[in-house]
Amino acid sequence: MNLKKLLTWLVVAFVLFYVIRQPQSSADIVKSAGTALGDAASSLATFVGSLF
Repeated sequence: MNLKKLLTWLVVAFVLFYVIRQPQSSADIVKSAGTALGDAASSLATFVGSLF
């Protein structure tokens, strides 16, 4: 097994462990990440709209 595959599985295992042990914190992280992505998309749309 190569190092990249091993690290990928370790990250997946850690994320699953964190989600199981801290579900509320995990949900808050996902919600804030979704908000950040939505804000970035909105800003990008505003920028592209101002070009025309």
